[in-house]
Amino acid sequence: MWIITLYLKGNIKMFEFDKKEDATEAFKNIQGAKILTEIVYFNDPCFV
Repeated sequence: MWIITLYLKGNIKMFEFDKKEDATEAFKNIQGAKILTEIVYFNDPCFV
């Protein structure tokens, strides 16, 4: 899961994406202070 956290005009908004490609495309188009984060759960298949 990918999360974009946006800080703009004193407000914080978060947007959730399933695919990295979707998140990076949206990240390019969003204006303001922003952070792109990958959320990894301990039970994700990569840890099995």
